[in-house]
Amino acid sequence: MSSPPTAPPTPPQTSSGGEPPSRPGPFRAGAALLRNTWRGLTSMRTALVLLFLLAVAALPGALFPQRSLNAFLVDDFYADYPAAAPIVEALGGFEVFASPWFAAIYLLLMISLVGCVLPRSREYWRGMRQPPVAIPRNLSRLPHHASGASVEAPEAVLGRARTLLRGWRTVERSEADGSRTVSAEKGYLRETGNLVFHLSLIGILLGLAGGKMYGYEGDVIIRADGTEFCNSSVLGYDTFRAGLRVDGTDLNQFCVRVDRFNGSWLPNGQPATFGADVAYQTGEDLRNGRTSWRPTDISINQPLRTDGDRIYLTGYGYAPEFTVTWPDGQSRTGEIQWRPVDLSGTQLSEGATKFERPGVTDPEARRTTQLAVTGTFAPTGAIDQQGRLASVHPDLRAPTADVNVLLGDLGIDDGRGQSIFAVDQQKIDDGELRSVAQDRLGIGDTVRLPDGTVVRFDGVTPWVNLQVGYDPGQVWVLVFSMLMVGGLSLSLLIKRRRFWVRVQATDGDATGSRVELGGLARTDRAGYGEEFDRLSAELLAPTQNKDG
Repeated sequence: MSSPPTAPPTPPQTSSGGEPPSRPGPFRAGAALLRNTWRGLTSMRTALVLLFLLAVAALPGALFPQRSLNAFLVDDFYADYPAAAPIVEALGGFEVFASPWFAAIYLLLMISLVGCVLPRSREYWRGMRQPPVAIPRNLSRLPHHASGASVEAPEAVLGRARTLLRGWRTVERSEADGSRTVSAEKGYLRETGNLVFHLSLIGILLGLAGGKMYGYEGDVIIRADGTEFCNSSVLGYDTFRAGLRVDGTDLNQFCVRVDRFNGSWLPNGQPATFGADVAYQTGEDLRNGRTSWRPTDISINQPLRTDGDRIYLTGYGYAPEFTVTWPDGQSRTGEIQWRPVDLSGTQLSEGATKFERPGVTDPEARRTTQLAVTGTFAPTGAIDQQGRLASVHPDLRAPTADVNVLLGDLGIDDGRGQSIFAVDQQKIDDGELRSVAQDRLGIGDTVRLPDGTVVRFDGVTPWVNLQVGYDPGQVWVLVFSMLMVGGLSLSLLIKRRRFWVRVQATDGDATGSRVELGGLARTDRAGYGEEFDRLSAELLAPTQNKDG
């Protein structure tokens, strides 16, 4: 049995019976995609999601050491986790706040907030300029209402309403039924606070962005023996982080001299306070040729502020001093900072003080006679159970150094940068640098090398780590933060509410009138009932109250 023939499909028709609508072209489709993307990006929900993502993205900055804060801890992380450290480095875990993905979230949040807040701010502004809304037709449906028959004329009732509603924004109207109405509204500062809060949030983000673009930050280690540091070039810094618009050629001029390190510790070695006696010269002093220094002191959370820069004391340590005397009688003294390696705070340090033999002109002989005093230094030395040097207190009570003297090619002439705290391990592995003496030294002790060279431990000088920061956006961040808190306080504390009065002359009585009152809280109703009852009682005092 054959199936019945099927009718061909009917083409879609438009409402007018014409041709079916055509698909939008590529331009319209692209424009629609951009429009929808922009609407989604500038929604409040998206802004909240991006704010949450920014908080989550900042978590690795607390979990992993940041190179901008302490490069030594990053080196320790590499030593402790050699397999995971390269992965963290590739993902930007050691420079979270300078990573591209963090900047992308920050930029998207900025765009979302601007696109979300500015239209709302315009809406708030237009709403603030609008007069109070007209009176509703049926006031009895409002959460707060009252009515009564007054023996006073309508004009007298309106006069008392004007007196009671002084300080409210009011509009009087004449209705078609012959009644007179008063529309009053109060609490517009709530919307002002909301507007200030959102605009201040954008201002804070712009201030932070401006500080990152035009600011800079650097760290420098200075021995606390009268050593000077001048902020004239990035070359004087140990580490320097410049903003995107900073090339390091126009830094704020100042000089600082560290005269003395001051530290106090509890009996268990925990630091109580530490600071430094310093002297400084401002940029104006340097430009005017003044040679006098201004004494002051800096400590934790008490920086030196000069010419817009902030100079913080972020750490301290010790620089052992060694004197090397060669067999021909020539000597050289070296003093350079050794870095703390004990995170418990005992200031157990390690480093390398490097020397070149004087008077050697032959390049090959000069290359193979370089000397380095490496090892471990303890400000209060003690011997642990394994016979190794340990430190039991961070103060200089019994300075002791376990030294390992290396002789050979230090790589000083290779043209490559190298750490001041260590020698090139590859040189040791290749046999170009070998150990020639090891010993434990106190101040004044010496160790003699096989060729007759003598290394003497002369003493110790404290050093401090100064962090110099310039952030032109911090003032604006402070101003907008205060405005944001003020705007938030206004939006939370002030209640916006409305009050209406309708007065109509009583039929057949030229002196009487009918009074209706209504109230509505625009936000939280808490507390408005008492205010409405007070206004109603005073306005309806000479009336016979019907309901409320």
